[in-house]
Amino acid sequence: MTTNLRSCFCVALLAIAFASNAIAQQAGSAPLLDLLKKSKTTVFLGDSITASGQYIGMFEAWLLTQGWESKPKFIDAGLSSETVSGLSEDGHAGGQFPRPDLAERLDRVLAATKPDLVFACYGMNCGIYLPLDEKRFEAYRNGYQQLKKKVEATGAQLIVITPPFYDDLRKPLEGFSYNGVLDQYSKWLVSQREQGWRVIDLHTAMTNEILERRKSEPTFTVQPDAVHPNDAGHWCLAKHFVQGLGGKLSSDASPQEMLKASGLPLEVLALTQKRVDLLRNAYVAAAGHKRPGVAKGLPIDEAEAKAAEITAEIQKLVAKK
Repeated sequence: MTTNLRSCFCVALLAIAFASNAIAQQAGSAPLLDLLKKSKTTVFLGDSITASGQYIGMFEAWLLTQGWESKPKFIDAGLSSETVSGLSEDGHAGGQFPRPDLAERLDRVLAATKPDLVFACYGMNCGIYLPLDEKRFEAYRNGYQQLKKKVEATGAQLIVITPPFYDDLRKPLEGFSYNGVLDQYSKWLVSQREQGWRVIDLHTAMTNEILERRKSEPTFTVQPDAVHPNDAGHWCLAKHFVQGLGGKLSSDASPQEMLKASGLPLEVLALTQKRVDLLRNAYVAAAGHKRPGVAKGLPIDEAEAKAAEITAEIQKLVAKK
């Protein structure tokens, strides 16, 4: 091969490698996991599905199977009923209170938690359980754009998670598919990869899994009330979240099977959840919000001290592996 041909061949290989890397970044695989590896404090924002925190606890359990030398601190800052769109339906919660608007508390959450990485999962409530409407859709787009702007203004990175599946079979809404509305919200979020957004398409992965299961089990569900996942549903979220980041699972059957396959004691799952709940209650309360009926947590210093004790328990269990 002549020098010129060899140079052209090398340039072509570099171009292919660059293009492959760009596709991987756009698809949100390995580079997203690299962001997590570099993170010291990772915050999760979202509605009641995030606020309940089971998929976050399961995700933390997965991290234990990876043997990383250091792991980020996770803070679940989800708030039940919340939207990123700022919208609320008439008579929400029997007229007791409107849906919380993330914009009302976002600055305080970021100040209290000081994250370097933020995951945000909104959409389930943002369509207000009504047919697709351009004004509501615009409010959703604007809300996410403002969220991204504010997160990045602090120096943190944002990774967006498309909304979970809505189970039309469990609670059909008259004349339309609400999961179809969420399809459109999710497609818009995924399209923002072209603008440099980092997006994990949880919605499509979860929808495909549920519909595939229904080929053999027509009434299969992981959301008995159509919205809120049960334990199996949170595992569905967690495993697709891991895969969306570019991670691999030792078993995708359940978090318990994952831990067994990795040689870790099952007790760590309850402990990771306990730590998630503890820190969530403390930081959500410290930042403040307008939603009634939310458990008030410990002062942050006390919660962090108790979280450190839980971490020590987890480390002892993992060391016995």
